[in-house]
Amino acid sequence: MQAEIAVLRFGLGARPGDLAAAQAEPRAWLMAQLKGAAPLAVNTALAPSEQIFTELLAARERLQDEKREAAAQRAAPDATGAAAFNPVRDAYLPHYRAQVLARAQSAALTTRPFAERLVHFWTNHFAVSADKGAVIGIAGTLENEAIRPHVDGRFIDLLAAVEQHPAMIAFLDNQNSVGKDSELARLAARRGPDKPKREFGINENLAREILELHTLGVNGGYTQADVTTFAQIITGWSIGGGKGRLAGGTPGQFYFRDNLHEPGPKNFLGKTYYQSGRRQGEAVLADLAVHPATARFIATKLVRHFVADDPPPAAVERVARVFIKTGGDLPRVYGALIEAPEAWDADMRKFKTPEDFVFSTLRALSATPQKPEEVVRAFELLGQRQYTPGSPAGWPDTAKSWDGSDALLRRVLWASRVAGRYEQGQDPADLALSCLGAYARPETVTALRRASSASQGLTLLLMSPEFQRR
Repeated sequence: MQAEIAVLRFGLGARPGDLAAAQAEPRAWLMAQLKGAAPLAVNTALAPSEQIFTELLAARERLQDEKREAAAQRAAPDATGAAAFNPVRDAYLPHYRAQVLARAQSAALTTRPFAERLVHFWTNHFAVSADKGAVIGIAGTLENEAIRPHVDGRFIDLLAAVEQHPAMIAFLDNQNSVGKDSELARLAARRGPDKPKREFGINENLAREILELHTLGVNGGYTQADVTTFAQIITGWSIGGGKGRLAGGTPGQFYFRDNLHEPGPKNFLGKTYYQSGRRQGEAVLADLAVHPATARFIATKLVRHFVADDPPPAAVERVARVFIKTGGDLPRVYGALIEAPEAWDADMRKFKTPEDFVFSTLRALSATPQKPEEVVRAFELLGQRQYTPGSPAGWPDTAKSWDGSDALLRRVLWASRVAGRYEQGQDPADLALSCLGAYARPETVTALRRASSASQGLTLLLMSPEFQRR
């Protein structure tokens, strides 16, 4: 049974041969997957953030040109002009679709499913949402550029890479955060009475979410004053590009704008930070990354994700203790999770999210989607649109959010469509044994053998209680 637990609970579901590969030493099979970064398992040439940003800036320039031309002619743009032109759609949507397809293909094909699941875990932990226009085309780049390279390293390196990624900066509007005593604010205040004055202010979004969702947790011991101070500390954390006094840096890359930064020492969580500029914020991140509250918060989320909706306290304590002892060495933290006895309980306590359901189905059927529409439509039907959780809190990770009657009906509909597409050459009963192993209940196998068609059998398998859980 331990091979099944390793593959189904820690991984993404079994491809043919996975259970056999994990059979001899399930824990060693998992630990071997943690060596090195976790790049996509497909050789897809995805555009980097800087290219996508450059394309968007060019699209916006074209839109402004069309608007100016229409205004000069004192006429509204026609249906083929600016009114029909959408820079977000035309510049960003193709990149979003390519990222979603590559992610699904990687999940279907990877030989390191535990590492891939960890990538997905951290992407949801550091959530950005593509329903915000500026993030549509770069939501996937956060995962591929900031998370995949650091999933096997130290938490501080992962944290810094994420918080300085343009997708996170844009999602939480930190590029618009300006210190009241910054160079730019002082310059605006000196403008003459005949010059319009622009209002500048601190944006607390990024600071608050780093504390509440990324490190300490909502009960991590910070105050509103700490949120405000931290927001001042990271003023200037921005994205390259722009014009005038907001110019500088490479579009689509992190850029520190010193003229937006609130200068001077800052007292945060009882400690004074004397560093200047960008280094001040990085010093705070370094302390947050090893804070005991961060260790407990991360440990709780890991145990909830891999073990049970109600995380067993002993497992949380074990993982948190290793996090503190190692300063957030992630492979050793994962190792503590693997060694937790509670993680190997035979009961399948986790109900699959739509993402789990889709990816485990692809792996069971040895299916790899070839068109982005396949993936986009599946997740829109099932209610977990990729890279679009709708809030910085990410997607919920407990059964009560996913096991409603309407959600289950949608799963039946999707399962029947998939079964109809992949029924040829499949024996549902044999497939159940190959992808579920000892978890395949005798009554399920019997029902599959009695199914009137392979399509019906596959649908029954995908909707069986044991396939719906991990």
